Amino acid sequence: MKDPTLAIQTNTISRFVKTPADFKESMNKIRSIGYRALQLDTNHVPVGPDFPPAEVKRIVDEVGLTICNVHMLWERILADMQGAIGQLRLWECEHLAVPIPPKGLPDQGEAGYRRFAREATRLGQSLAEAGITLSYHNHSIELVRYGSRTGLEIIFDESDSRYLLAELDTYWIQHGGCDPVAWIRRMKNRMPVVHLKDMAILPDRSQTFAEVGQGNLDWPAILTACQEAGVYWYVVEQDTCPADPFESLGISYRYLAGRGFK
Repeated sequence: MKDPTLAIQTNTISRFVKTPADFKESMNKIRSIGYRALQLDTNHVPVGPDFPPAEVKRIVDEVGLTICNVHMLWERILADMQGAIGQLRLWECEHLAVPIPPKGLPDQGEAGYRRFAREATRLGQSLAEAGITLSYHNHSIELVRYGSRTGLEIIFDESDSRYLLAELDTYWIQHGGCDPVAWIRRMKNRMPVVHLKDMAILPDRSQTFAEVGQGNLDWPAILTACQEAGVYWYVVEQDTCPADPFESLGISYRYLAGRGFK
């Protein structure tokens, strides 16, 4: 079991990682805050001919960061699984996550979620043979109920826990009307990576993203549940920030560091 480590999701700083130079500057800022790892979202970091995977690895090594997890669209993984495996091996990363439902899945109801659970199990088994785990990252759309179960319950009930892991997002679990603590406990020993994201309520009663510890989620209970569940990568993400996203990431880091997480 690794020591729990704080990371950032590159989606939070997506405007600042579009070129190798900007990426390096941003990674230096992240490291100076205190973070030791990042989750690389391939939908926002334009890995390709102008920013090859080897350059990504060179920069994070030079700065002193670890790539703990990679977000990659379901369709992209299926289209080039060997390419995805090659990137993760180059980055010395063993965790791959699907960040959003496959196209059209929420419209297919219970049957679609059941089929996805079977397909994800097969893909996860193939990735496991290459030494890579597959996780599913939720939003609130998967918490629509179909009879006695939500879509998210169907995904994890009907997939093999050895081959499809969870990457729960605390904000979106709460947004969907569920309890983040209960869900984290439900995924015990099935969740190496968690997304930490707070929810604040504005005067007009709307919900908004907030720095960890600055909203209304029960962080002492969430963090205790994560420790009991065996989480070891704690990824901070904030979809929108009121000002400078690096300032927001700093606020979240200081809150979590004050509770013994680094």
